[in-house]
Amino acid sequence: MAEMLKRARQFFRALGSRVTVDDAQYISKHLTAAEQKLFFAMDVIDQSHSLRTAYTIERFAIDDKAGIDREFLIRCALLHDVGRVKGDMGIAGKVIAVLATEFFPTIGAWMERRGSQLIYVYKHHAEMSGKKLQGIGLYREAKIVAKHHAPLSPNDPKELKLLRLADEKS
Repeated sequence: MAEMLKRARQFFRALGSRVTVDDAQYISKHLTAAEQKLFFAMDVIDQSHSLRTAYTIERFAIDDKAGIDREFLIRCALLHDVGRVKGDMGIAGKVIAVLATEFFPTIGAWMERRGSQLIYVYKHHAEMSGKKLQGIGLYREAKIVAKHHAPLSPNDPKELKLLRLADEKS
């Protein structure tokens, strides 16, 4: 039930997704032109979610003693879903993918076996994002971003743990 409520909140938040002038300034402050190209290739729903993830990172009490590069982590947050681009999913596609994989896994598995691009992007966007980041020379970010939906490991870097937490809250 809690998962269903979380997903319902995400859905209604997605309906009002937008990127404001202040958001655009924030993006240009933290991302280079090449990084912005990837960011703005995402659907506005993913842009808005990525911004919320970055703003959540900003609210974390990260001090210099923690050994975490805050700017690096903000960049990872803004770019963590660039594997999904406009036209891949949209809001209806996300609803179908979530329902099929998380609430009706038999249907999701059937769709996956049938080669559903929608399910593929939903399940593999983290790795796809990592490859896109490697393509513009962001190897360090790619390592974190590519694993943001991978199973937890005791050896996960602090940055990955914080990105997962911010992503979950956003």
